[in-house]
Amino acid sequence: MPLTPDEREKFLAEPHIGAISVNEEGRAPLTLPIWYQYTPGGELWVITAADSKKARLIEAAGRFSLMVDRVAPTLRYVSVEGPVVRAEKGTEEQLREMTARYLPADKVEGYLQYSAENLGENTVFRMRPEHWYSADLGQV
Repeated sequence: MPLTPDEREKFLAEPHIGAISVNEEGRAPLTLPIWYQYTPGGELWVITAADSKKARLIEAAGRFSLMVDRVAPTLRYVSVEGPVVRAEKGTEEQLREMTARYLPADKVEGYLQYSAENLGENTVFRMRPEHWYSADLGQV
């Protein structure tokens, strides 16, 4: 059964690991796990290494899809697709916000240090969800 707009936005706002998909010319879309941030009614944003293949493909395509799911207490998913409305150099504050969303508090500083020493500059891509697909398949 499809989720209501309110249900799907609230579900997307939870800290699930997303699967981002972006078109890759001559191949199937590149699909990778990614952390994301979303506030109901707003833009969805992701942060990735500025020199990554993912960043280059998002820049070229100008849009991407993101799917999140869970298996308990019911099988539920939300998928969104839309245009990139802004790309910007990622800040330390954005990386801290994203890291704190997904990692335990005692792991945040270690990850931020690792990122600064090994991952280089980041780019934040902001997407406006245009197309939504969702379902809650109940207890299966």
